[in-house]
Formats: sequence, C-alpha cells, structure tokens
Amino acid sequence: MLASERPRTMTSSACTPETAHGAHLFKINRYSLYRDLGVGRLIESSTFTVGGYHWCVHFYPDGHTGASTDHVSAFVELKTKNAKARAVFDLRLVDCRTKPYTLPNPSEIDPSEFDSCDDSSTCCGFHDFLKKSELEDYILDDVLVIECNIAVIKLKKAEVQTTKTKFEVQVPRSNLLHNLGNLLETQEGADVSFKVDAEVFPAHKIILAMQSPVFKAEFYGPMKNKAKHGLTIIEDIQPAVFKALLHFICTDSLAPMDDLNDDEHEEMVKHLLVAADRYAIDRMKLMCESKLCDRLCTENVATMLALADQYHCIQLKDGCIEFINTSNRMSDVVASKGYEHLKRTCPTIVVDIWEKAAKTRKI
Repeated sequence: MLASERPRTMTSSACTPETAHGAHLFKINRYSLYRDLGVGRLIESSTFTVGGYHWCVHFYPDGHTGASTDHVSAFVELKTKNAKARAVFDLRLVDCRTKPYTLPNPSEIDPSEFDSCDDSSTCCGFHDFLKKSELEDYILDDVLVIECNIAVIKLKKAEVQTTKTKFEVQVPRSNLLHNLGNLLETQEGADVSFKVDAEVFPAHKIILAMQSPVFKAEFYGPMKNKAKHGLTIIEDIQPAVFKALLHFICTDSLAPMDDLNDDEHEEMVKHLLVAADRYAIDRMKLMCESKLCDRLCTENVATMLALADQYHCIQLKDGCIEFINTSNRMSDVVASKGYEHLKRTCPTIVVDIWEKAAKTRKI
C-alpha cells in the first residue's frame, strides 16, 4: 500500500421490515345449527392478538352478500380501535377428510391494509371462500375448523452502518465431518470390525467412543471387548441400520434415505431410534423423534406412542398425545390396529390421553 493510501470508509443502510406471526384456530361446534343462518349473518371468533393488534375471524355460512349466496364467506377483522395495520393473512379449513382447501403461501400474497377507522377497510377476506356444496367434505363430527394465519408487517427506519474496507483472507468452512466420513468410506486406519449378519463393517474405536458412551465403555472401560482379532458380533440389528448408525457417528447427520419409499423411510427411522437408544446417542435419538413426529397420522399414532413409551422418548410421546387430542379424529385412532396393542401394553398412556382430552374439552 502506498503512503498516500488509506482504508476507504464506506457507509451503507438497510431498511428491513419486521414481521410478527401468529395463528388462531376457530372451531365452530354443532355446525348444523348454523345452516340457513341467512345472508349477511356471521359467526365471530373470539379476539386474539398478533403483532400488538387485536383480530377476529368472521364466517358467513350463507355468504356475505346476495351475490355470494352459493358460497360461504370468511374475513379477518382488525378489532383494535383507531388503528391501522399492514398484514399478510390467509384462511384455510383444517382437519378435512380430503385434501385441505388452502390459499397461496403467505409469501406470495400482497399485504392488506387494515384501518379500524374506515368501515371499508376494517375487514379483509373472501366473499367466495368456498362453495357451499363442497363444505360438507370439511365438516367432521359436526365441527368446522378454520385456521387464520397473520403476519403483521412493521416498517423500521433504515439504519446506517459504517465499515472500513480491508484485505480479507477467505477461510474455508471446517471439513472435519467430511474427513471423518471419508475415514468411514476408505476404512483407512480402522482398528475394529463389526459383523452384522453376513456383513462386516470396519470402524475406528476412538471415533465411536467419542460419540457413544456405550462404545466408550466397551472399548476402554470395564466392558472392554475381549473379542479375538478385533471382530465384534452385533445381534438384533439389521446391517443397513448399523451402517446408518456408523454414518451418523462419523458425520453427525442421518444417512440419506432418498431411495426408500414412505413406509420404508418410516421403518428405517424407527430402527435408527432403537439403535440410538441402545448406544446412548442422544442427538440422533432426538432427530429420529422429530422425524417421526412429522409423519404422525391417525393410522400410526398409536404405534408411535407405544414405541415412545418403550424407549422413553419424551418428545415423541408428547407429540403423539398432542396430535390425538387436537386432531378431532379420536374415533379413527381408537379403530386403528395399533390402538389395541397400545391399550394392552401401555394402559397408563391410554389414561393420559383421555385425561388430557378431558382437560382440553373443559378449556
């Protein structure tokens, strides 16, 4: 750098709006009593708060105006007095027998301007929300559920940042996990082998011990393996599952399962959860619990709950009970094959389900 040169001072500013997100479930019980309510007559939800503003949902079983009598109408109202709000919202029906009716993703919707001082801008929504002839497919046990999602947009003043340009050395991201994964693939320096059925898996004791207290005790503690030639026999686990277990230990991530169909994917995650519990790999176990929670449905929730109880999966257990109590599909769960097994093997869990369901109804 020449003597006359100095680092340049550069200023920049950025204006980033803040968004406050919230959702509200509006349950209309005994919906049959609201049929033929009349054009322009509405059912109103309780008031809820998002982004510092009060909101409610309006639902018109026979349409908002005479031009929409063959449709139901749905709107969001700004309830805060003397207020203006800019927000993105969507309304949808949930817990449907068929594919739910949904609006576009909120990120694809233009913001709406609400003004509680202007009658024409207090509410925003849809006159033709859904054809009345199609509504019956969304009513379960005489209950209609409307979900309202709102993102309130708050504009902020741009902030100025001052920086000085300087020469920077680009440091690459850590490739430690990549290198450990390569060790597993190349088997270079492997000092232990596992035989699972007819397959043999070379590995590295120190890496296994670092991730699993069970392996640590087996290789370096009182349980030190005395097997000849460094060959350890593994029983009660499938080769593909053990291979995926080694992959996680070396890379801290679950192995890809793109080649599996939905049922195979679910079964593999269950087996990995059992393996994680067996070798006390807590992070892997929680990741499996999370994946299984995402796949809950009325057909498998009872089986998942029994699995959670057997292997002390608190997060999965809570997720199953929450799913059962909020899905309005208790009769379908009770009719599933897994429920009978759950009732026989885990009666205390069945009691928990009904007690929490009773509390929910009281609330």
